[in-house]
Amino acid sequence: MKLEIIAIGRMKAGPERDIARRYAERFAGLGKGIGLDGPRLIELGESLARRDQDRKAEEGEAILAVRQPGSKLVLFDEGGVVMDSLAFSGRIGEWRDAGAGAISFVIGGADGLSPRLHAEAALVLAFGRMTLPHQLVRILVLEQLYRVATILVGHPYHRA
Repeated sequence: MKLEIIAIGRMKAGPERDIARRYAERFAGLGKGIGLDGPRLIELGESLARRDQDRKAEEGEAILAVRQPGSKLVLFDEGGVVMDSLAFSGRIGEWRDAGAGAISFVIGGADGLSPRLHAEAALVLAFGRMTLPHQLVRILVLEQLYRVATILVGHPYHRA
């Protein structure tokens, strides 16, 4: 199953990018052995539309245009459900075992995600109710994907 992270905005060089790269490399090392390929990172520019609704709509269309065809959409939004790592890994494992071809993990822009993305989402998750910088959300997504892989292979990284 192919995994991709689609994010509005580009991460600049620096410690955040280094941490993100480290978790992506760790995941890639474990993921292939359990049928998880990636994660491929797709960075999209922010919309320049004047109204926030128009920006969300434009960014949503850009996300849908680049996602793996037929992929399950997992959105990160402060209004989403809060799920622990075991439940998250269970969901990914279920989708993989059911033959899902791809999952697109989506991190929206400053204005949030479009209603169309919400309507098509298989899952909307939150890392709590606080608003977080997009760079940190990217790191958290990558760390949790690495944690998913460690849980699915029985690695001691996750000690809950």
